[in-house]
Amino acid sequence: MQPAQRTHSFGESTIREMTRLALQHNAINLSQGFPDFDPPTEIIEAAISAMRSGDNQYAITWGVPSLRNKLAEHYRAALGWDVDPNVHVTVVCGVTEGIAAALTAVLELGDEIIILEPAHENFRPAAIMTGAKPVAVALEAPGYRLDPERIEAAITPRTRALLLNTPHNPTGRVFDAAEVQAVVDLVLKHNLILVTDEIYDRILYDGRQHQSPGGIEAMRDRTITIGGFGKTFAVTGWRLGHIIAPAAVAQAVRKIHDYMTICAPTPLQHAASAALDLPASYYEQMTSDYHRRRDTIMGILEDLGFVANLPEGSYYTMAEYSQLDIPQAQWDSKRFARWMTTEVGVAVVPGTSFYSLPGYGERSIRFAFAKKLETLNKASERMLKMVNQR
Repeated sequence: MQPAQRTHSFGESTIREMTRLALQHNAINLSQGFPDFDPPTEIIEAAISAMRSGDNQYAITWGVPSLRNKLAEHYRAALGWDVDPNVHVTVVCGVTEGIAAALTAVLELGDEIIILEPAHENFRPAAIMTGAKPVAVALEAPGYRLDPERIEAAITPRTRALLLNTPHNPTGRVFDAAEVQAVVDLVLKHNLILVTDEIYDRILYDGRQHQSPGGIEAMRDRTITIGGFGKTFAVTGWRLGHIIAPAAVAQAVRKIHDYMTICAPTPLQHAASAALDLPASYYEQMTSDYHRRRDTIMGILEDLGFVANLPEGSYYTMAEYSQLDIPQAQWDSKRFARWMTTEVGVAVVPGTSFYSLPGYGERSIRFAFAKKLETLNKASERMLKMVNQR
């Protein structure tokens, strides 16, 4: 028995592999992007209450009504059009499923989709599993700015869609209005579909505001907006995401979700509904806390001699290590990341895992800093021994 040929073109997740390696070697996990602090008490209690109240069976496939209603209300304000909870909103099992369902809904065998790299690991496999061809376009370090000319050069008659992630993982970029408009212009010019991953829309720095491309009037009927709860509310293990799709493809999205996972976890959907009732003060405190975490990790990396990008959003930074005065600084990123995990005791992700393009990410690693300050400081102590080993 042989596996399907398409499975040969991607591997297992390096990010999850680094977490397993971290557990094996008792390393501090700055690799996988999950918080090491608890979610708000209110939503934990809401989940418990839902379970005790009997909400433990299948929900309506596309989401419990209270959650879809609140998501529709939120996105009416964010996108500026009449989002209907009974038509446009589908609750799914995390943004990972959201991406897979959206691409399956719009891509045909042989279509091409533009993916900007560095990119999250699940983007390419999600396209390949539909029978489509992912076409990578590089965002060049250190600025990682969108280059519309480079993107347009990659568009062919087979190009069907473009996938945009902002705020961006792994670089921490928040693409500015000019960059977003450049994407919009290309989508309209070439009659493409835009799929957006906006999971970090609430984690922004220095007063930045999130812009959803689906809120631009010309894009309303050609944008699939995907978001989730895991990052904002520190519940990554709950696997809750959502898709806001125009009516033309929303039914296809729902059918695919139905046969892919049936429904997202019912009691956790009720808890997510409660999360959307949290006051503005929750987001203000979260933003303040993430600024402190960002400042802490950036200070640590600068003191150690890494060259890292200051995140504008999300909770990651890409850091170059080739200038460190240690023999390992000349190693490729996969070897370096494994060494940091097994020998230094701090797990990170090799930069190459975010690229399919050869030659990119070879001397960079990603740090996830959604951690307690004490966790980041413990990681600093371990890494200090790394650079002082001579």
